[in-house]
Amino acid sequence: MSQETVERVYTINLGKVLLSPNNQRAKRAINMIREFAVHHMKSENVKIEEDVSHLVWARGIRHPPRKIRVKLTKDDDGAVLISKYQEEKPKKEEVEKKSKSKKIEKVEEKPEVKAEKQPTKPERTPEKQPETKEKPTPKPEKTKKEEKSEKKPEEKTKSKSSTKSKKK
Repeated sequence: MSQETVERVYTINLGKVLLSPNNQRAKRAINMIREFAVHHMKSENVKIEEDVSHLVWARGIRHPPRKIRVKLTKDDDGAVLISKYQEEKPKKEEVEKKSKSKKIEKVEEKPEVKAEKQPTKPERTPEKQPETKEKPTPKPEKTKKEEKSEKKPEEKTKSKSSTKSKKK
C-alpha cells in the first residue's frame, strides 16, 4: 500500500509555552511543534526545517511566537517534514486588473458624495478660526527630595546645638 505525498497547512498555537519557565520557552515550543506533527500526521519520524527553528528562536529563548503557521509534508516512507508556510501570491496581472477596476469605481463614487456634502456642511475658513493664546509656563517647583535635603542640614545643626546646651 503506497501512500502519496500528503501536504497540510496548520496554524499551531504555542500559547501554552508561556506556562514554562522563561529560560526554556523556545525549547518547549520546538517540542510542542514536534508533538503536534506526530499527533496530526500519525508518524513518529518528524524533522523540523531550519527556517521553522529560526522563526521560533528569532526573538530569543524567552519570547517565542504565540502562533506559528507551518506546512506539514508526509512522504511515502512516513517521514514528516515541518517547513515554514509561504502564502501563494496571485499573479501580478490579476492583481493589477482588480486594483484598476476598484479605482475606477471609487473615482465615480467620489464626485457624487462631494456634491451631496457641500450644501449641508459649510467649510471653515482660516479667518474664522479662533486664535490660541499662549499660556505662561509656571516656574518649576522643587521636588520633595530637594526640599528634604535642604531641611536636613538645618535640623542637624539645631539638634547639635540643643544637645550641647543640655549637656552643659
